[in-house]
Amino acid sequence: MFEVIAQAMQHRDGSLPETDLTEFDLLAGRLSREANLTEAQARDLIERFGTDWEKLLNEAHFLKEVDGRLRQE
Repeated sequence: MFEVIAQAMQHRDGSLPETDLTEFDLLAGRLSREANLTEAQARDLIERFGTDWEKLLNEAHFLKEVDGRLRQE
């Protein structure tokens, strides 16, 4: 499983060929779990920012921070 995730994370330009949809699903699931996001939020981040793991985690944490601040207002 880690090999599949690692392969998905290597697509730095953010594009995943249609044959890599399983990898996309695994990456979205992992991001969802590790960043405490919904699967839809994780998929949206991957589509917008690509598959660079560090970038995804940064954006996920930023999203959660903004969401927390909006809920406080």
